[in-house]
Amino acid sequence: MTKLTNVKAIEFVIANCTDLPTEVVEKLEKMKASFEKKASGERKPTATQKANEGLKTAILNHMEPNVLYSIGQLAKEVPELVEIGATGQKVSALVKQLKDAGLVKRVEEKRKAFFQLA
Repeated sequence: MTKLTNVKAIEFVIANCTDLPTEVVEKLEKMKASFEKKASGERKPTATQKANEGLKTAILNHMEPNVLYSIGQLAKEVPELVEIGATGQKVSALVKQLKDAGLVKRVEEKRKAFFQLA
């Protein structure tokens, strides 16, 4: 059995209730469109997401080829990260996103994680 979503419920009501006033049908159509838009992921990036993109670019610009960097090292050396007082947790999250995008790779050395340009 498939999950009953708001969109499916609205479609059911519109299809099976023939005596609905025109205004109600129009309102239901607008609600359906709103739910579909939310589900599609067609949203603008938030201010934080935009700022994070800038920080990730700064990290990439700072890194040199064939040089290993630790999270702590990046947090202390990248001026944009120092400026906002980025924690290791924040830097780690940004570097993980870069790794998932294939822009940096993780190297383990003596059980410590380092990152370098891919």
